[in-house]
Amino acid sequence: MAVQNPYQSYQQNSVNTASPGELTLMLYNGCLKFINLAKTAIDQNNLEERHTNILKAEKIIQELMVTLNMDYEVSKNMMALYDYMNRQLIQANIKNDKELLEEVEGMVTEFRDTWKQAIQLNRQKQYAESGQA
Repeated sequence: MAVQNPYQSYQQNSVNTASPGELTLMLYNGCLKFINLAKTAIDQNNLEERHTNILKAEKIIQELMVTLNMDYEVSKNMMALYDYMNRQLIQANIKNDKELLEEVEGMVTEFRDTWKQAIQLNRQKQYAESGQA
């Protein structure tokens, strides 16, 4: 029997037990992580590392695009913003442009913070409703 790294076990369990909302939050946080790694790689003139991390950020944005429920008007607006962020990531990769990464980072941070707040409000609402039962 192979001994698994406890941190890897924890990470796997947190993904397996996360709600859809928490998974979206994890995607935003992962995207920010890869953008930051790409910015560091630009500073260190490490083109391969920059490229790899920008591609990972792009994949996350693409996953967010695929999972949007297009039955809602807000999803159409989000799709346009995700598409813009994805195109900016591509340009940042082509041009080795840290400013473009910072622009996307700001947008993703805003989405992440808003999403986190929505999760917290939803939990408070569920808690309040369960207390009234």
